[in-house]
Amino acid sequence: MTTVEAAWVDALRARLGERVSVQPGDLTAHARDEGTPYHFAPGAVVFARSEEDVVGALAVAREYGVSVTPWGAGTSLEGAALPTPGGLSLDLSGLDTVGEVDAVGFTVTVGPGVRRVALNRRLRPHGLFFPVDPGADASVGGMAATNASGTTTVRYGGMREHVAVLRVALMDGRVLTLGSAARKSSSGYALKGLFVGSEGTLGVITSLTLRLHPLPPATASVQLAFPDVAGAVAASITLRGLGVLPERLEFVDAATIRAVNRHRARRDPEESTLWTEVAGRDRGDVDAQLALVAEAAALHGGRVVGEARTPEAASALWAARHGVYDALRAAWPGHTTRIGDVCVPLPALADTAALALRLLDDHGLTAPLVGHIGDGNLHLLMHAPPDDTDAWARIDHVLHALAAHAVAVGGTCTGEHGVGLRKRTYLRAEHGEALDVMRDMKALFDPLNLLNPGKVVGEVEVEG
Repeated sequence: MTTVEAAWVDALRARLGERVSVQPGDLTAHARDEGTPYHFAPGAVVFARSEEDVVGALAVAREYGVSVTPWGAGTSLEGAALPTPGGLSLDLSGLDTVGEVDAVGFTVTVGPGVRRVALNRRLRPHGLFFPVDPGADASVGGMAATNASGTTTVRYGGMREHVAVLRVALMDGRVLTLGSAARKSSSGYALKGLFVGSEGTLGVITSLTLRLHPLPPATASVQLAFPDVAGAVAASITLRGLGVLPERLEFVDAATIRAVNRHRARRDPEESTLWTEVAGRDRGDVDAQLALVAEAAALHGGRVVGEARTPEAASALWAARHGVYDALRAAWPGHTTRIGDVCVPLPALADTAALALRLLDDHGLTAPLVGHIGDGNLHLLMHAPPDDTDAWARIDHVLHALAAHAVAVGGTCTGEHGVGLRKRTYLRAEHGEALDVMRDMKALFDPLNLLNPGKVVGEVEVEG
């Protein structure tokens, strides 16, 4: 460590004491995320325990010109949480307080380090839940930073719809309170929405007031099998047209079911498959919705192959969908994975799914196709040996073509995983001159370019 590097670490220690670490194990733990092959070790890690710790760390970083990258649970898939090599990784997992639940206003104030599963465990005795479910047990601060969504988006929306109030520490030392617990406001600029999805490039989230929902009185799930992908996609659109607003609506292709069957010793029909969960006032309401779901499936050659009305039965029914990632790793041991993530308008969904399958076939690749199909979000689970440069070149081509197609049809290059490092190359095509305004905003909030530099609106230096 050089004299300059030692100086800023010493300054951090003087201010934050034992919450500063340069231990090799801590540096390594903050050098990688779950979705990229990059390894960028920070020069130090600060394990913040309070808003004051965050403000103090930013003050030292500002004084010494050190880059700062917020860290939650490390579940990022596009490099958003990777530090600048030698910079500061600001670990917020210790800000994990959960305030008193407002059972009248349906809100709760939490620290950014609170994990999604633990939060819902705390909320259940109150008859409430936080619905945003990206699959991973992510921190809610990280979920807000990437505007996360997931399996429940079709019914409830993503993080932007569920953050009532944010407290955000800026690089200049100010801490802003943005938003209101009121259900609506026409006061001032909507700055809160600007920070949700900014991936730590504008400020550091120090607390969130989240909107909650009552647990549904009655729910049921159904599994539907189709002879092809097109039928499953069409049925997902038809059932929405019949007035069904499901809690979840998920899709996997036949190859995925085959892999999960092998991995979990299941016997699900190896066909394109939809799962949906519906909720209602009572069993009669749920039964009526399930009848409409079955009708939509039948119109497109589908059939009901499983049904669940208890939590235990639902867990078993959904096991194939939830087991996709583990089944993939087991099916191709030693392979590295990369997950494609595009979201398109519903009218373009069928053609996008067909294009994905054609691209895989044309390039001699196999990749399970899965999706939060109710909101037009598709994922390709690409895989290859880490040193197979030819395969990775073909994978890059497929994912690039799919992202470019999504943007061209009015969709987005990233439905929920964020921009991070790897999706920056598509932002000009997707946003046009608005990208320049985004960069102006970055310069306004972070004129020294120290907050997660190079991410989201940064110039493209690393392409995947």
